[in-house]
Parts: sequence; C-alpha cells; structure tokens
Amino acid sequence: MNNLKSICVFCGSSEGTDPIIVKEAQQLGAEFAKRNIDLIYGGSKIGIMGKIAISCIENGGKAIGIIPQFLKTKEIVHEGLDELITTQNMHERKLKMQEMSDGFITLPGGFGTFEELFEIITWSQLGLHHKPIGILNSNGFYDHLIAMLDEMVSKGFLKPENRALLIEDTDIETLFYKMENFVPDYTTKLLKPENT
Repeated sequence: MNNLKSICVFCGSSEGTDPIIVKEAQQLGAEFAKRNIDLIYGGSKIGIMGKIAISCIENGGKAIGIIPQFLKTKEIVHEGLDELITTQNMHERKLKMQEMSDGFITLPGGFGTFEELFEIITWSQLGLHHKPIGILNSNGFYDHLIAMLDEMVSKGFLKPENRALLIEDTDIETLFYKMENFVPDYTTKLLKPENT
C-alpha cells in the first residue's frame, strides 16, 4: 500500500462555469485535511487552485505552494499558505512538485493542467518515478480524455500497461483507495525502476 503523506494537485487557475467542479475541489481540500495529507500545488489563490487550498487550510490541513518567480504577484499568490516555494522557471517548478509528492491528482483545468498531467505520466512511463497518478473526473469533465486514451490503446499508440498508469474515478474516496493500492507494472522495459 502506498503511504500518501503528500499529494500534488494539478488544476485550473480559472474557476470555470460548473459549480459541481468547484464544490468537488472544496471537498477534496477538506479530504486532504481529514486524511492529514499535505497539499502540494501551484500556489495560487484564484481559480480551482485557490478553492482547494482554501478548503484544505480552513479544515486544518497543510498547503504548500510552488510557483515560478515570474508568476509571483499579489494578485495570484495565496498568502496564507504553510509554505511558499519560489522556483526560477516552470520546469523547476514541476520537478520540485514531483520531488515533494507521494502522488498526483488532476482536477479540471486548461492547457497548463493537461501539460502537467501528461508530463508526470510520461516521467512515470520512462521510469523516473513510480508514484500513483489520479484524475478526479468531476461531473464527467474528463470523459472525452479517458475515451481518447482508450482510443490510443486500440490504435496501437499506447501500451495497455502504460494506459494503466493513469487512475481515474468520479468519487474522491474511491480515487484515494485506488491510489493507495496502485502497483506499477514493471514488465515493460520503460517502467523498470532506475539502477536495475
């Protein structure tokens, strides 16, 4: 079983138009606090990012933000975090997120959210880490993406064992259960742990 003491959340800096997504982000923040899991995220007080961080903190949880210097403005940064780490650039930010986290959860978002999700999956596929990666499919937001991944498998562009690196669920508690019990399949060459 994976001991998830800290989880990085990738999500939108916009709030979007679906109140169900906002509510589930707040519920996830509260669940982090309940489970005593540190929230690692992008450091913003706005959008879905802000909703999950504020909820986590208000429920007694710990929130750590990681933000590149060029985005660090009063309009964006959440000033009530337990810790705010500033990086030189976006790549350094993602590397720090990976190093500090025991797993990853993706909520709805835009280009940046997708880019972070796919990079962290690619790093896992290449054997750079073996941490669970989850999607909280809030109100069916990721239905089309999940179907596209399955299409990639059916057309031979994605191996089933690599497709299995991405865990998805519509229920927060079930997603945590799946992530806690995630075991990577090392039968494919790319997934073998480093130094073996």
